[in-house]
Amino acid sequence: MRIDLHTHSTASDGTDTPAELVAGAAAAGLDVVALTDHDTVGGHQQAIDALPEGLTLVTGAELSCRVDGVGMHMLAYLFDPADAELERARELVRDDRVPRAQEMVRKLRALDVPITWEQVARIAGDGSVGRPHVAAALVELGVVPTVSDAFTPDWLGNGGRAYAEKHEFDPFEAVRLVKAAGGVTVFAHPAASKRGEVVPEATIAGLAAAGLDGIEIDHMDHDGPARARLRGLARELELLPTGSSDYHGSRKTVALGEYTTDPEIYGEITRRATGAFPVPGAGGPGRR
Repeated sequence: MRIDLHTHSTASDGTDTPAELVAGAAAAGLDVVALTDHDTVGGHQQAIDALPEGLTLVTGAELSCRVDGVGMHMLAYLFDPADAELERARELVRDDRVPRAQEMVRKLRALDVPITWEQVARIAGDGSVGRPHVAAALVELGVVPTVSDAFTPDWLGNGGRAYAEKHEFDPFEAVRLVKAAGGVTVFAHPAASKRGEVVPEATIAGLAAAGLDGIEIDHMDHDGPARARLRGLARELELLPTGSSDYHGSRKTVALGEYTTDPEIYGEITRRATGAFPVPGAGGPGRR
């Protein structure tokens, strides 16, 4: 089985619609794909409606978190999307996305970057606006060569010159809320130091004690030594080690299925989940 547990669609900051994403996952030879848009489940139904036979969809979201001033992302899988407490918390984060992006535009203009809010809103379309849309505008303007190059202290990286804070989950509260909604939590790209300061291992240990299920290890932003260190940490803390592409369509160079999760780990994730269940494909075009 080939399993990719971290992807994004136009419901947040990817460039593929949910229907295009599941079609692409099937074409890439995946057996399982998770749709984990930022703080939203808005793309799930479209993905389900278009799901090709032979492909299983794991529903989820990537939650924006902050602890001790450091930003982090929490992958939440197979939670009950109708859980009222978790939905209210996600709505607070989503409501702050527009003013936050507008503040980043203001800071960039103060740095003599000719960006406009209209440009960012056009790039975001109907998706949940976020830093990658601002980064894409910087690429359009020729300020940086790639979206990843915008996530540095010079521009939009945590604490960077044009960075702006927003309302975010406390990760301990995120773990509590997701587990209460029957879901499973995995700390996304914990060693992605190019994005800015990373969460210390002591905090990861605290999250593990609070019920964190896993950490994402095989990821494009982790080099070999980082992966080895994280594997040791996962063993020490008894966390599930996952691997995922963090696919964003044309916004990043990584391909669907470039990094994957072991089938036994996927099986344990689905065993722990009680809020929702993986959806087997039957409605869209078959695998080619």
